[in-house]
Amino acid sequence: MTELVDWLCPREIEPDRFIGISPQTSWNRVFGGLVLSQALATCLRTAPGRTPHSLHAYFLLGGEAPTPLDYRVTRLRDGGSFTTRRVDCFQNNQLIFSGMASFQTPEVGLHHQYAMPRVPAPAALPDPRQLLAQYGPGLPKAAHFWFAPEQQIEIRVIDPEHYFNRKTRDYLPFIWMRVKHRLPDDPAIHYAALAYMSDIALIDTAMAAHGLALFEPTIQAASLDHGLWLHQPLRADEWLLYAPESPFTGHSRGLSRGFIFSENGQLVASVTQEGLMRQRSR
Repeated sequence: MTELVDWLCPREIEPDRFIGISPQTSWNRVFGGLVLSQALATCLRTAPGRTPHSLHAYFLLGGEAPTPLDYRVTRLRDGGSFTTRRVDCFQNNQLIFSGMASFQTPEVGLHHQYAMPRVPAPAALPDPRQLLAQYGPGLPKAAHFWFAPEQQIEIRVIDPEHYFNRKTRDYLPFIWMRVKHRLPDDPAIHYAALAYMSDIALIDTAMAAHGLALFEPTIQAASLDHGLWLHQPLRADEWLLYAPESPFTGHSRGLSRGFIFSENGQLVASVTQEGLMRQRSR
């Protein structure tokens, strides 16, 4: 858990410049959600007393693990109610990611939200160990990463058959997710952890519309951009329901969006992402 917190808290080496850890992965690439989380965390460090409400970002190049990530924050505006930051991430002196984040002084105003879908509670679903025991031999090797015992993000899949039955559908079966162990109470760490988890299911959702899964050998997949809106305070170490859907695929791209609810039904975040879905020879 100390290692996870270190990932979510880049180290400031000079004013508005931070270095993030890029842990080794089995595919030698940096997970896009890690860059999102570190980018949001660095901007948060430059906007004390304000709450993040949106992050909009583009993935420009794939990152290489375990090369460190160099974040540079530009202070665009500090207004009476809103603060705006740009953050650029470099690796080997190449720009690999660029985003903008906005922060607000908390206010009271009108409120409404989507209702949370009715789904089984996380306790009623197989845990990762049980899921691997039941489905492990049929899961793609890369998919085992998300269910490995050492994984710090715990996922409960509501309909695991999605990975096997090749039925087309308009959405990926909903998942419950949380950081497995208790995090510090610092809200910035929980916002960063949510940004990390928000990149988990979106390209897979667009592929599900074609009866495919994320780890298809005939698909080249990558995140192109990402939008995250943070609506309510949250704890990333408590169960969150991710309900994604995909309204469009075309031109080797897939558009997905998702809604993230706390276990008590609060809509805590909304996400939109366009991903590359390029068909290639097996």
